[in-house]
Amino acid sequence: MLEASGKFQVTDTAGNGKEVLDKIAVRQPDVILMDIRMPEMDGTVCTKYVKEKYPNIKVIILTTFDDDDFIFSALKYGASGYLLKGVEPAQLYQAIETVYRGGAMINPDIAQKVFTLFSRMAQSNYAISVNDQEARDFTPHELRVIQQVGFGLSNKEIAAKLFLSEGTVRNYISKILDKLDLRDRTQLAIWAIQSGVTSEVINDDQADKQ
Repeated sequence: MLEASGKFQVTDTAGNGKEVLDKIAVRQPDVILMDIRMPEMDGTVCTKYVKEKYPNIKVIILTTFDDDDFIFSALKYGASGYLLKGVEPAQLYQAIETVYRGGAMINPDIAQKVFTLFSRMAQSNYAISVNDQEARDFTPHELRVIQQVGFGLSNKEIAAKLFLSEGTVRNYISKILDKLDLRDRTQLAIWAIQSGVTSEVINDDQADKQ
């Protein structure tokens, strides 16, 4: 289906988590579609190993399971997307393109759980270390973007809420991740909650002057 779309090249397939790790060492794909339930190593653990060794490879979880624990683990370990099987082809294509560009894509049916899960991570022992000097040097515009990421909004939703283009939102998030030396937007969302950014009232007048 993916190759038939003319948009993507499928470099390989794997039947279990161990095989995924063996094959990406050779193939180095841009994006991996990962199932949760696999023999030898499940998809969340495999995602953890992939992101530790190949941080630039994007992972989308594509599964039938919408259990909170699966979503929690997948996001914690660095998955950029979480989709339920049966998703429309157009939505899957969009998800691949979005995560490839550095965004995130969550199935609409489970999106409402994301902020709760980010909060759960923030309250756990999953501590996020950042560059403290840079963390004190954000503009109001950057803080507003960080806040919306912490609420679990997608780039498209942030763009609509803050009256920005999606490209501008992507650029903001990329620069913010670089400033804080964070791996991905999941870590940024957790940091936003842990640091209190999601609870702040950001001065609109000050933001407009930036």
